[in-house]
Amino acid sequence: MPLKIAIADDHELIIRGFESMLQTFTDCELLFTAINGETLLRKLQQQQPDILLLDIQMPDHNGIDLCKSITSTYPAVRIMALTNLEETHYVKKMLRNGASGYLLKSADPTTLLKAIDTLSKGEQFIDERLQKMLLAESITGKRKSTQVLLTRRETEILRLIAEEYTNQEIADKLFISLRTVETHRLNISQKLDVKNTAGLVREAYLRNLVS
Repeated sequence: MPLKIAIADDHELIIRGFESMLQTFTDCELLFTAINGETLLRKLQQQQPDILLLDIQMPDHNGIDLCKSITSTYPAVRIMALTNLEETHYVKKMLRNGASGYLLKSADPTTLLKAIDTLSKGEQFIDERLQKMLLAESITGKRKSTQVLLTRRETEILRLIAEEYTNQEIADKLFISLRTVETHRLNISQKLDVKNTAGLVREAYLRNLVS
């Protein structure tokens, strides 16, 4: 019986790419895809996959929190974090919240198949490069890198947040949608590993991201 796979990612190209790779695997069946957290939660109520490839930067939900909620509600679903973020603290947070694996979106078909096969056996899969980073941290007690790379737009929005602009005021000032601001804000919060505005502003100043 083929493994039932689901993909949750807000980029259609990513979904299509992984969908195409899955079609070459005879022992896998794509159960459904979702482009945001709400759609994912609704579809999970109807049917549960064996393995869920979950983007940790969803536009309407924090994927890290989603992971914890899903594994609590559907313990049989094994979650593979799907991301471009190559920082070990994201790996640790996802694993603490119940994820069984951590896969980069740049993965090739061979790596994807290995990841799925590993999770199907009840084992844990972590991208090889990140495994080496985790090992180095365990030996030295230090992160390999604490540098946070923000885009120009993220830096601009972070500066306005530090100046106490609301999301709507930022949207109006930059001539972008409120949802775009919220998405950028979520991405910044995840990169800085904070949960609220106070933490966001504190980290921004500590890291000299704003002046």
